[in-house]
Amino acid sequence: MRPDGNLPVRRWLPASGGGPGILVLQEIFGVSPYIERRCADLAEAGYLVYAPELYFRLGRMTFDESSPSYVQEGMGAAQRLDWEQTTADASATLDALRAASGVTGKVAILGFCFGGGLGFQVAARNPPDTLVSYYGSAIPGLLALAPQVTCPSLHHWGLGDSFFPPAVVEQVREAVSGPAVEFHTYEGAEHAFDNPHPLFFHPAASGLAWTRTLAFLARQLGQ
Repeated sequence: MRPDGNLPVRRWLPASGGGPGILVLQEIFGVSPYIERRCADLAEAGYLVYAPELYFRLGRMTFDESSPSYVQEGMGAAQRLDWEQTTADASATLDALRAASGVTGKVAILGFCFGGGLGFQVAARNPPDTLVSYYGSAIPGLLALAPQVTCPSLHHWGLGDSFFPPAVVEQVREAVSGPAVEFHTYEGAEHAFDNPHPLFFHPAASGLAWTRTLAFLARQLGQ
């Protein structure tokens, strides 16, 4: 489907055919097999899931997980995106999700890495009912938006993150803290610790964070 006639969006339906909606925003490797699996997990939990192909303006993008330049290629692709245009694309997909016939009740944003930061900005401008951000890479540069992100929010950060040291993670915690915010850190976990690629994966952190995510979504979305 294409909410604006151009932006391609992947869709996963729960067995019931409908439920609360979740907008999943990709990491730097696009709507990868890992993101597809997480979307399928959410659909299995009873949610109707949209995942926009945010790289579509760059042409067809593929990433070889076995390549030594895998991470650099992903970072390069993300840096080529126009941030404001991509925010508008994500926001348009959120609007399309809200209007979808199968969506019953509330909608959430769930973003990973690049998508975690993008989701934070979208939430400041076009508030969902709830936000889940995994190690949102843009958030340290978006802390001025924190007062505008008023929806219940859940943040996950690894304390072994090569890109964001614990001091930066603590700055994020202080900026986003509030009565409707949960903030969890994971000792020894790298950036992208939920991604099963050997460069990133931290099984204990991934499992605990996902359990917390599903519980948080169930509470906030009434599932």
